[in-house]
Amino acid sequence: MISVDSLTVEFGNTTLFRDISFAINETDRIALMGKNGAGKSTLLKILAGVKTPTRGRVSAPSDSVIAYLPQHLLTNDSRTVFDEAAQAFAHILAMETEIAQLNHELATRSDYESEAYYALIERLSVLSEKFYSLEEVNVNAEVEKALLGLGFEREDFGRPTSDFSGGWRMRIELAKTLLQKPDLILLDEPTNHLDIESVQWFEDFLTTNSKAVIVISHDRAFVDRITTRTIELTMGRIYDYRTNYSSYLQLRRERREQQQKQYDEQQKFIADNLEFIERFKGTYSKTNQVQSRVRMLEKLVLLEVDEEDTSALKLRFPPSPRSGRYPVIVENLTKHYDQHLVFSDVSFVIERGEKIALVGKNGEGKSTFVKCLMGQTPYEGKISLGHNTLIGYFAQNEASLLDEEITVFETIDDVAKGDIRTKIKDLLGAFMFGGDSWNKKVKVLSGGERTRLAMIKLLLEPVNLLILDEPTNHLDLRTKDILKSALLDYDGTLILVSHDRDFLDGLAEKVYEFGHKKVKEHLGDIKSFLEMKKMEHLRDLEKQ
Repeated sequence: MISVDSLTVEFGNTTLFRDISFAINETDRIALMGKNGAGKSTLLKILAGVKTPTRGRVSAPSDSVIAYLPQHLLTNDSRTVFDEAAQAFAHILAMETEIAQLNHELATRSDYESEAYYALIERLSVLSEKFYSLEEVNVNAEVEKALLGLGFEREDFGRPTSDFSGGWRMRIELAKTLLQKPDLILLDEPTNHLDIESVQWFEDFLTTNSKAVIVISHDRAFVDRITTRTIELTMGRIYDYRTNYSSYLQLRRERREQQQKQYDEQQKFIADNLEFIERFKGTYSKTNQVQSRVRMLEKLVLLEVDEEDTSALKLRFPPSPRSGRYPVIVENLTKHYDQHLVFSDVSFVIERGEKIALVGKNGEGKSTFVKCLMGQTPYEGKISLGHNTLIGYFAQNEASLLDEEITVFETIDDVAKGDIRTKIKDLLGAFMFGGDSWNKKVKVLSGGERTRLAMIKLLLEPVNLLILDEPTNHLDLRTKDILKSALLDYDGTLILVSHDRDFLDGLAEKVYEFGHKKVKEHLGDIKSFLEMKKMEHLRDLEKQ
C-alpha cells in the first residue's frame, strides 16, 4: 500500500491544495478528477517523485515500482522502436550483466580470505537471490505483444524512433511503462494519441494485467471502463468516491445539493441571529442573550459549497449557407506515398447534413484522405465538391497557423459575427481563457491553449462543411461537452476524424473505417460499429 499523508502545495500566496491524505491499495484503479488548475498533474508528479510538495510525504514500500507517463515525452532517438521499448527490462539485463561479471571476477581472483573477496560473494548472493526471485520473462515476446497491441506493425520494430511522430513516441513510452509491470502506474492523458482499437487494447490490459493505476483523462468512456474509484480534487481538498466516473458524477451532484441545503440553512440561522442582535442590542433585559449570540456567531464555523464550474456557454454555430445536396462525391480515389499504398479505389457520397466519423488505426489514411479533400496532396481518382460548399477545416497542426503577434481576444474578435460578438469574453471563459489571458499574445500560449483558441476561431466561421481532425485532444470534459452540443445543433455537414468514442457517441450517424488499404462504409453509429467489430473479431478467432 502507498500512503499520501498531509500533502500541501503552495506557490507564493496561492495554496493549490492543503493537508490532503489518502491511501492507494494494490488493485485500485483511480480516476483523478477536477477542473483545470485544481492541481491534478501536480499531484501526479509528486506521487511519481519528480516534484516535491511544500509539506507532507508519500510513503511506499522500498521495493515498489512506480511508473509515470506524463503528457509530453522524449524517447531516445539513437534506438529502434523495439530496443527503446525493451528498456523496460533494462534493470533485468543489468542484473544479468553484473552477475556474470561477479562470477568471472570470483573465478579469476585468488585472494579467497580477503574482505574484498567476501564482499564480492555477499554482493553476488544478494543479487542472485533478487534475480532468481523475479518471474521468468521472455523479453522479446513481451515487447512484441505490447507494441503490436498499441498499433505498431512488425516492420516498425527495427525503425529508429526518430522516424515517428510525437503520438507514436507516446505509444513507445506507454509500452515501456506497461512492460515494467509496476505496482502503480500514473497516467496523464494517455489516450490523446491512441486510435480506437489501441484504446480498447489498452483498457483490456489495464483491467486484466495491471496493479494500481491513477489516471487523469478527459476520455469519459475510457475512464468509466477502467476505474473503480474516483478522487476529486477541488478547492484544495479531496473527495474520495469508491465508484467509477459516472456514478461519481451522481454522488457529487447529491453532495453539492446537500452542501447547498446546509449552507442555506446556516445563512438563514446567521441572518436570524444578526436580526435579533440588531433589534435588541440596546435593550437592557436582553443584554445577556445578545452577547451570547454574538459569541456564538464568532465561534461559528462557516460552511462552504464546493465550487462548480458554471461558466459553460451554450455555443451555437452561425446558420450554414445552403450547399448542394451532395457536398462531397468521391470516385475511385487512390493515394500513394512513393511506393507505399495508403488506400485504393475509394468511392462514396456524403449527403448534405450528414455527420460522419472517420475511424481506424493511425497510419491507415484518415488524415491523408482529409488532405486529399482539401487539395493539400496529389491523388488519383476524383473528388467533387457540391454547389456552394464552404469548408471549415481543423487540422491537427491548426494551432501553429494562428497569428502569433495578436492577442487572444483579437484572434476571436477578428472572426466573430452577429450576436456572438457581445459574448466573446463568455466564449473565451468557456474554453478556459480567463480574464487575465485575454490580452496575452498568441506566441506566449502553450500548445494546448493554442489548440483551444484555434477551435474557437473555426467554430465562428459561417461554413456548411466542417472537417475536424482530432478536435478533442486538448479539451477537458466540460469543453468537449460544449463542442459536442454545438455540433449536434450544427445544420451543416460534418466530417470527424476522432478516436474519442464518448465524443462520437450520439454525434456521428455513419462510420467510415480506414484499414487494409480500403475504406468501408458502416451504416450506423459508433456503438453499433464497435459491437460489429467485436463480432468480427470473434468470428476471426473461430476461423483460426
